[in-house]
Amino acid sequence: MTDFAAARFFMVEGQIRPNKVTDHRLVDVLSETPREAFVPESARGVAYVDDDLPLGNGRYLLEPMVFARMLQYVSVQETDRVLDVGCAGGYSTAVLARLAASVVGLDSDAGLTAQAKAALAAQGVVGATVATGPMAEGYTQSAPYDVIVIEGTVPEVPAALAEQLAEDGRLVAIVQDERGVGEVRLFQKAGGVLSSRILFEAQPHTLPGFAKKTTFVF
Repeated sequence: MTDFAAARFFMVEGQIRPNKVTDHRLVDVLSETPREAFVPESARGVAYVDDDLPLGNGRYLLEPMVFARMLQYVSVQETDRVLDVGCAGGYSTAVLARLAASVVGLDSDAGLTAQAKAALAAQGVVGATVATGPMAEGYTQSAPYDVIVIEGTVPEVPAALAEQLAEDGRLVAIVQDERGVGEVRLFQKAGGVLSSRILFEAQPHTLPGFAKKTTFVF
């Protein structure tokens, strides 16, 4: 039988802390949130692996180190309203709910959102809701958001998500560049303009429904 508490401890000490994750609130939440509760039963034994974890139907749970570093850079505050895009089985939403005032987990896969709702309820997570819909379109009902987290690689940040980011808001995403390399980027909105900077490289699996808009050159 897997000792999940020990696996979680070794995830934090072996994957999180050595990779420049020093935010004490974030480390504490990662130490307390059971990843195994948000993945299929068949995957629970490897819930803390240092790689993207297959959830079925072509979807994955982000590698712990990549997820933790993304959250550290986006600096979630206790007063923030958060949109968690690609929430899958709800693990990321559970972590964000313990860091922020409120979080909406959004996913296009109805099966995954049903699992997320059940898992969040079973874990007694408060301040979190889960919605099903096109991920690239965001969730306007609760916008604007202080923080938006995109849980996978995308070719670009859709305009709809940028529009739902509040003034002075932060968005973190893994954007695939022209070489096919994934770059974790931090976007910030100031004066209605979105600017970004590259944080580090990562190669998570892509999220569906984020096709890059076609442009024509004449």
